[in-house]
This record gives sequence, C-alpha cells and structure tokens, in this order.
Amino acid sequence: MIYRNGFAHIVFLIAGVACICAPGLAQSSADPQLKTNPLEALRNFEPPADEEYRLGKGDEITVDFAGRPDLTAKLVVGPDGRITLPLAGEVKLAGQTREDAAKAIESALSTYYTNLSAEVTVTKYTANKVLVLGAVEKPGVVTFDGTPTLLEALSRGGLETGPNKSAQIPERCAIYRGHDEVVWVDLKTMIDAGNSMADLRLRRDDVVYVPNGGERFVSVLGQVQHPGAVPLTGTSTLASVLAAAGGFTEPAGNKPHIQIVDPTTGTSRIISFNDLLNPDKALEIKPKAGEIIFVPQTGFYRATYVLERLSPVITAGALVGVGLP
Repeated sequence: MIYRNGFAHIVFLIAGVACICAPGLAQSSADPQLKTNPLEALRNFEPPADEEYRLGKGDEITVDFAGRPDLTAKLVVGPDGRITLPLAGEVKLAGQTREDAAKAIESALSTYYTNLSAEVTVTKYTANKVLVLGAVEKPGVVTFDGTPTLLEALSRGGLETGPNKSAQIPERCAIYRGHDEVVWVDLKTMIDAGNSMADLRLRRDDVVYVPNGGERFVSVLGQVQHPGAVPLTGTSTLASVLAAAGGFTEPAGNKPHIQIVDPTTGTSRIISFNDLLNPDKALEIKPKAGEIIFVPQTGFYRATYVLERLSPVITAGALVGVGLP
C-alpha cells in the first residue's frame, strides 16, 4: 500500500505490469520507483516455510508431563477452542503454538502441581484443512498433516481428466483467504515455465477455487456469510450475487455500502444497499466477470477502505519465466 498526500493507492499487478491506481481512478502509467515485484507480492501472500503450526478446533493432542506419566492426557480441542483438564477445568488452546499451549496447560495446573513441564504433541490435524471448490472431481475439505500446498490441494481434490484420461492442470485458480484476500494464479502457464511458486504454501482455512473453462464469475468478499467466487448467469444482478454469497453478516450493519472493484483498471464504485432496494431508484446493477464485490464493516465504506483491505490483488501469471533465486 502506498500513500500520497494522505490518500491510499493500491498496486494492481496485471499481465506483469504494476500500475499505481488511486481509488476510483485508473492511471495509464506509474512511477518506476513505485512498481512492486510480482514475485515478491506472491511471496508475501505465501506463509513462511518455518511458520509454526497453531492448534485449531478438532485437533487431537497428547499432553505429556516430564516425570509424571500418570498425568499424560489425550485430548481434543473443542468447537469453542478449549480443552478440559482434570481439576483445572477449561483452557483455551485454539490459535496457540504447541509451545504456548504447553505453557498455558502448565499455568492452569500450577495451583495443583508444582514444577510441571508439559509437552504438547498433535496426533491428528483435524483443523489443518483447505476447502477446494469448482471444477474438480471431489470438491470439499482436504485435511493435511503438514503444511498444505496448492498443487497437493488440487491433486487431492481430483483434477479433471482430458480425452487421454490424464489429469488436466487448470489454466487458472483463485485462492481466497479470510473475508478480504484473494490471489489469482495462472497455474498452467507457471508450471509450463518451471516456476516452483506454482506450488505455493497455503494457510489453514484457505479456499481454492477452480473455474470451468468458460465460466464467468465475480469474487464476493468482506462481511458476507460465504465469501468467495459466485458464478454469473445471464440474469445475475448485484442483489442475486449477494444472496448467493449467503447475505450479510452482522458487522455489515443494516445499511451497508457495497464497493465494486474492477482489478483490471483499478476503478471502483460504491452502491448503497438502501438504494439497491429502493423501487423509486430502479437500480439493477449487473456485475461484470472478474469484478470484486466487497461488503465492509458498518462505518467503513470510504473509498480507500476497500482498496486497503484488498491490497495487493495479484495476477500470478506475471511470474512466467521468473525463477526462484
């Protein structure tokens, strides 16, 4: 994100060219000193190779205590992110590393035992999952024992086969992270170029979406129940697309201002949901394929907010021919 004169600017990476665009304004050229290396942008999206695993709901763990085998416990992190210990009761472990979880357990039991030294081992990684959707043979949740990667997620989701019955690498796929991040990967082109970033590391709860060859869709992000890709039909409107994304979450408020961003130009527009429902205004917004529809938290609908949340929007095809050092 780049700020000039108090205004936020976003870097859009399209076809290998970084363009600096102010909110609502597409510029034809950019200061070369402000260009972002597309390889670096993709690396920033990828979690570090040595990132420690954090416990999640459903993970099965074993807690061992040095010199106290009688206290060894096999536990499951509950839906509320907590475990239950004898005497100490509930301890929240979700989101903690194994080391931090061990310290939390030691602290919870310190009233009842002295000089405890706990060690936490994950015996089943139930929470370490990625959702694979779209043009795959087995769409759904894929669970990993180690760090999830894009190619492994797609492989386990079942790549569609061609006429010769061999697996077909998708031309493109999108990775959605949380409510406000999306990255596009021109997968086949990157693999053909021998770029190892095609198999980038994923993060728990990422959503990988593989479109059909001729499919047209938009990305719906922000305060909606089911952020991600929504296919377009000949009758799709902004209202129908928002409904397909499950509607608004509570933080969106009763009168959200919806921002529609065109990543190819850097332009954006804001639509009041009240205006969309007002029959006197007769608004029927037809989203265009590739646009990003963002529903901000109530009170955060200024033009710069959405672009700040979506920076950077990446087209990873810009990495063709760029090798890792």
